[in-house]
Amino acid sequence: MVLNIANKSILVIEDIDCTTNLPDRQQVNVSGNNGSGKDRQITLSGLLNFIDGLWSSCGDERIIVLTTNRKHKLDPALLRPGRMDMHINMSYCTAQAFRVLASNYLGIKGKHRLSGELLEPSKVTPAQVAEELMKNEDPDTALEGLLSFLKHKNSKL
Repeated sequence: MVLNIANKSILVIEDIDCTTNLPDRQQVNVSGNNGSGKDRQITLSGLLNFIDGLWSSCGDERIIVLTTNRKHKLDPALLRPGRMDMHINMSYCTAQAFRVLASNYLGIKGKHRLSGELLEPSKVTPAQVAEELMKNEDPDTALEGLLSFLKHKNSKL
C-alpha cells in the first residue's frame, strides 16, 4: 500500500488512532488494492520503517500527514522527533484567527465586536467561522449570520 506512493506525493492518514490498531503493535489486515484479493499486513513497525525513510528513501519529496483527535493514544515511537517533524494543534477559533478570517473574507481590518466576546466560549472551528462568513459578501449581513450561528451554538452548551 504505502510502497506504491509516487514521488512528489502527499500521503494523508486520517484518524491514525482509529484506522488501525497500531498503539498495541498488533498486526491488522488491510485489503490490498491491487486486485489480487490477497490481504496485506500493516504493522506499527512497517509504518515506522516507511516514515523513517527505509522505504521512502527510494523516492523523493513525499509528505506524510497523520491526523488524530487523541494524540495521547498513539504509540510514543510514532511521535518521536525525526518521525513527526511537526505537530500542529488545530484548535478552536481564537480572536486572532477571527480577525484574519474577517479580513480575508470580508475585508474587515482591525478589531470587531465579535472578535473576543462571543467566539472563545463558543468552541467553533475556523472552518465553521469561514463557512458562516462565506454565506454573504456584505460584511454586516455575514457578521449578523455569524452572530446568529454563535448564539445558537452557545445555547447548546
